[in-house]
Amino acid sequence: MTSRRVVATGTFDILHPGHLYYLTESKKLGDELFVIVARDANVKHKPRPIVPEEQRRSMIAALKPVDHAILGDQIDMFRPIEEIHPDIITIGFNQYFDEENLRRQLAERGLHAEVVRIGKYADGDLASSRLIVQRIIGARGGGDQRSG
Repeated sequence: MTSRRVVATGTFDILHPGHLYYLTESKKLGDELFVIVARDANVKHKPRPIVPEEQRRSMIAALKPVDHAILGDQIDMFRPIEEIHPDIITIGFNQYFDEENLRRQLAERGLHAEVVRIGKYADGDLASSRLIVQRIIGARGGGDQRSG
């Protein structure tokens, strides 16, 4: 019997409950969850990640729903997908992918994974890296406050 492979992707900067929800819901769709963590150089649709890519990958790898965590390809975002050959690719509720365009691009490369958009985490006040950063700046100010 072949296992059902699911791929989830993201930047995963400043881990929060929304990330865990996305990955937990993704894992429910199959037997094996592969997570592709965006490379620092490839994050162009939002501010650069605060946490370096290898640290982000390591944090994702430690999460219970995750079976495999890898860094994305710096040139071709579909290369890891071709290597994994998933049955399902999940995208988060706020990821910028156009689902139909993604399906078309996958088909052009001979990949026929189902594309599933995972819904929003219900308790969303601190389920966004952007909102967490805003809260920190608001609470601590923009200055360099070195305390552990």
